[in-house]
Formats: sequence, structure tokens, C-alpha cells
Amino acid sequence: MNPNLQNTYGYANDNALIRHRVLRNTYFLLALSMIPTVLGAWLGVQMQFALFAGNPIISFVVFLAIAFGFFYAIEKTKNSGIGVLVLLAFTFFMGLMLSGLIRHTLGFTNGPQLIMAAFGGTAGIFAVMAAIATVSKRDFSGLGKWLFVGLLVIIAASVANIFLQLPAMQLAISVIAIGIFSAYILFDVQQIINGGETNYISATLRIYLDVYNIFANLLSILGIFGGNRE
Repeated sequence: MNPNLQNTYGYANDNALIRHRVLRNTYFLLALSMIPTVLGAWLGVQMQFALFAGNPIISFVVFLAIAFGFFYAIEKTKNSGIGVLVLLAFTFFMGLMLSGLIRHTLGFTNGPQLIMAAFGGTAGIFAVMAAIATVSKRDFSGLGKWLFVGLLVIIAASVANIFLQLPAMQLAISVIAIGIFSAYILFDVQQIINGGETNYISATLRIYLDVYNIFANLLSILGIFGGNRE
């Protein structure tokens, strides 16, 4: 065999192994990150946790400051074991932030069923999107810029609705958010498969945020349409 072909084949094999290892580690860390998220949500419900509950604007600004602080810390430590701990601390914080929605949902007589339905729906969406990203020959990298624009629109609409408090607008935001973050799973998983993302901590952070936002918005929709207070 031509030595150049041998080198090329060996290089391709090594790349495939690296991508497989990153994907495997990402899925493992993603599953692990659910533990502190659940613990944070449970603790938040017990403590009736809220960031400046009387002032949603201050609460939103503080949330962004803490979240971006975590993003910075994760980026700085992503090449070491410390990065895993920082990521897990972030997912605990996100569990705390989810506790308000969980507490609201538990106010329905069928609240636990709604939470389980949202969990099952999120798992189903993730499984389908990840499978498509894995087996599809289509290149989803072009989605990136459009998804980012959609994300900015969602953030702007969410901030506006803090003042407007329109249920119909909140419903529209949730529906669009589920679509955008589902597409983000396609994009983020394929980034790993194609070698565009080689750090499993960064990859886990991205996919975690996709899954988190799908769950939160799906639970919000289920509460609107399926919540029973009788």
C-alpha cells in the first residue's frame, strides 16, 4: 500500500476515534449534569428560591451576570477536571433557576404528571434530533447564524414580555424556543461528529442549554394547556 495512503487512512481513523470519544464523553457528562440540576430544582422548591422575586428586571440581570460568569469560568477551565466541576456547579444553579417553574407546576393537581410529560417529551426530542444529526448526510452547519438570530429575537421578546405580561406572547415565545433549541441540538451534535467541537465540556454545555430550554418551555406550554387546579 502507498505510504501516503496509509498515513491518510491512519489520520482519518484517529480523527474518527477522537470524535467518537468526544461524543461519548459529552453524552456521559450530559447525563451526569442532570443530577445537580434535579438537586438544585428540588432544593429551590423546598426553599422557595427566587432571585429578587419582587423585581423581575433585576432578577433577569443578576441571572445573566451569574450565567455569563459561569460561561467564562467553564471556558477557562474546559481543558482540566476543574471544568467538569464548574459545569456541574452551573447545572446546579440552573436547577435552582428552574425551581420557580417547577413550584408553579406543582400547584396543579396534575403537576407531577405534567413534569414527567415534559421530561419524556424533551427526551424524545433529544433522541430524535441527535439521531438525525448522527445519521443524516446533510450539513447543518449553515443553521448556526440563523439560529443565533432566532435566539436574539427570543431574548428580546422575553425581556419585552417582562413589561407586557402577555400570555399569548409567552406562549408564542415558548413554541418558537422549542423549535430553535431542537434545531440547535442538530447543529451542536453534528459539530461534534464533524470535528468542529473537540472539547467535551464545551459540547456538554451547549447541548445542556438546548435540552434545558426545551424542557422549561415545554413544561410552560403543558401548564398553560394541561394544568388542572381543581
